[in-house]
Amino acid sequence: MKTMRAVGLYKYLPVEDPESLLDLDIPKPEAAGRDLLVRVRAVSVNPVDTKVRAPKDKVEAAPRILGWDAAGTVEAAGDQVTLFQPGDEVYYAGSITRPGSNSEYHLVDERIAGRKPRNLSFEDAAAMPLTTITAYEALFDRMGVVRLKPDATKQAAKEQVGSAFRRTDASILIIGGAGGVGSIAIQLAKKLAGLRVIATASRKESGEWCRSLGADDIINHHHAFQEEFKMAGLPEVDYILCLNSTEKHIQNMADVIKPQGRLCAIVETKGGVPVNINPFQRKSVAFCWELMFTRSIFQTPDMQAQHDLLNETAGLFENGTLRTTRTTGFGEMNAENLRKAHAEIERGDMIGKLTLSN
Repeated sequence: MKTMRAVGLYKYLPVEDPESLLDLDIPKPEAAGRDLLVRVRAVSVNPVDTKVRAPKDKVEAAPRILGWDAAGTVEAAGDQVTLFQPGDEVYYAGSITRPGSNSEYHLVDERIAGRKPRNLSFEDAAAMPLTTITAYEALFDRMGVVRLKPDATKQAAKEQVGSAFRRTDASILIIGGAGGVGSIAIQLAKKLAGLRVIATASRKESGEWCRSLGADDIINHHHAFQEEFKMAGLPEVDYILCLNSTEKHIQNMADVIKPQGRLCAIVETKGGVPVNINPFQRKSVAFCWELMFTRSIFQTPDMQAQHDLLNETAGLFENGTLRTTRTTGFGEMNAENLRKAHAEIERGDMIGKLTLSN
């Protein structure tokens, strides 16, 4: 039996515990059906990794492998694969119902993998899939944000953005703009939809990061939104993308969204505590959720939409419309470095994305 290196866990422990993540040798999987066997070259760590690893009274009989962001090279393809072939470079976020990417080799369904942007390193590419899918689906699939019409020239695109502002002055508030999802959501909202982007940030460096990605205005999410909007002379927004503290910001969001606006949240309420969404009723606000794993969990008929959007955004990275949000590297992927990466995420003030090489 062939084996491979991996990092996984048996017990769900605080990240400071050396047994919270372990270096392991596990069986090397084989590709079948629509699966790709990918030689993983780089991975990224997301808040979902730390949430899954968080302490709980449970022990795994077989090691659980985390990791839901990867870039690598297709080593083998299942007998039903039509979208890729061995040697292709890919990037993807995988499925939360299957073993993760913190391993030497990894199986992923071809329908949720995209071709790696040619101009990005494996590390820069690995930073992008989960957050890009989340932001893209939240904006365009869930809230129905209208995109600008494609145009061949950059100058025309600039003029079109200007005309879009004159035509509709549509705007979005992104709560948690400097995080992984916020960092790509700012770019997608600005570059693909021409929206006026208001991002929340509580520190100078995080605010500067948001502006560098295209945010027009910054407010502090530790203060009442209505007062922040008033001081900045900002009107109510058409859309809100809530990327953290959903339960904390219910009234804040109700205060600044336009009547008949649309709101999307990606973070479940803390502890599953019910929240009162009645403040949105008077304004007839549409409230929706986004979880990028939904398509893979339920094997939805449109599951291949994630392949398509990753291929589309690969082109946008290549032509300079989008840029990677990787800001930090944690070296080689091993248990010690992954524990450090998890600890960094758990601090809650990460700007952009972090990666590890494999």
